Amino acid sequence: MKWTLALLLIPNLIFAQNKYGLTPMKLEPYRKSVVTNPQNELVNLEKFIPGIELSIGYATTNNFTGTKIYNLARAYSRRPVAEALKNIQADLKKQGLELKIFDGYRPYSATVMFYETYHDTTYVASPHRGSKHNRGCALDLTIIDSKTRKELEMPTGWDSFKKDAWPSTPVADPVVSKNRKKLIDIMEKNGFKVSTSEWWHFDFVGWQNFTVMDIDFEELEND
Repeated sequence: MKWTLALLLIPNLIFAQNKYGLTPMKLEPYRKSVVTNPQNELVNLEKFIPGIELSIGYATTNNFTGTKIYNLARAYSRRPVAEALKNIQADLKKQGLELKIFDGYRPYSATVMFYETYHDTTYVASPHRGSKHNRGCALDLTIIDSKTRKELEMPTGWDSFKKDAWPSTPVADPVVSKNRKKLIDIMEKNGFKVSTSEWWHFDFVGWQNFTVMDIDFEELEND
C-alpha cells in the first residue's frame, strides 16, 4: 500500500507546478528550443548592438526593492527583439542620439521577488502569468545624447511608481513631452508597444509566441 501511494505521487512531484501555477522554462529546454527555432535565442544586447549603453538598475541596490537582484549587469532579449532594437539604435544615431537600457530579459524568479515585495500589479507583473520580461520580449529603456551621454529629460526617472510615469499623463514641459513622444514613436514604429503605466517599458508585438523562462544570467553567460 505504501509503495502504491509513493508511485502515485511520483508523477505529481516530477511535473509539479510552482505555487503560482507556472512551470517556467529552464536552461536545457531553452537550448533545445533554440535549435528548433533560432528566433528563440536570447541575444546579449551589449555584444549585438555596438555602442549601446547599459544601466542595469537591478544589478545594484538602486531600484524599488532596495536589493541587488542580478549578480551580473546584462541585458538580453529574443533575437527578433534584438534585431528591431538594432534598427532603432541606427535610426537614433543619425540624430545624434542613442539608447540606454535599464532592463531586458528578466528571470521569472526575479518577477516572483518583485511581486512578493510589492503586490500592486499596476507596476509589477503577476507571477501567475509571468512577465513579458520573462519571455525576453520587454525592454526598459530611454534615449541619451551621443556626445554628452546624458539621458533626455523624461517625466520621471526609471522605476517610478508615480502616475507621472504613465504615458497618458499630460506633461506641462514641452521639451519633456517632446522627448517622451520621440521615444514612444520610434519604438512603436519598430514593433513595440509602450506600457500603460511606465513610459520606459516597451513590449514587443508578438510576445505571445515566446514562453516564460527562469534562466539566470550566469547560465546564459556560460552557455
